[in-house]
Amino acid sequence: MNKVILMGRLTRDPEVRYSQSNTGDGQMAIARYTLAVDRRFNRNGDQSADFIGCVAFGRSAEFAEKYLKQGTKIAITGRIQTGSYTNKDGNKVYTTDVVVEEQEFAESKAASGQASGGGYQPAGRPAPGNAGAEGFMSIPEGIEDDLPFK
Repeated sequence: MNKVILMGRLTRDPEVRYSQSNTGDGQMAIARYTLAVDRRFNRNGDQSADFIGCVAFGRSAEFAEKYLKQGTKIAITGRIQTGSYTNKDGNKVYTTDVVVEEQEFAESKAASGQASGGGYQPAGRPAPGNAGAEGFMSIPEGIEDDLPFK
């Protein structure tokens, strides 16, 4: 079984190019990006990251082009694919990439610092600014009897 699950941040905006589709129905998008994936802390308390190359095809690549930017935190599933080629100096170069099968945002737009105008706040939910110093919101006077708990 060849299955990879990663969560990390894009090191830069995806590089997207278009090639002829194998099915003959036009061009297919190919997006390449690198994820910085944090390692667990080591014994010294230092944190480090692995930089993992990812490639997405078709609709996944179009999604990456449209929505993913440097610093975006995403979670992906995919498979590892290895390959090789000979560079212009005649040396054989080996490659390892994660072929993306699924990708999704791993944090809200507001949490990523990319929000404009305060971000999305669901209806009926108090804004975080209404919370007290302890992180709890004050309950308005007169509704104690309407609460499902006491």
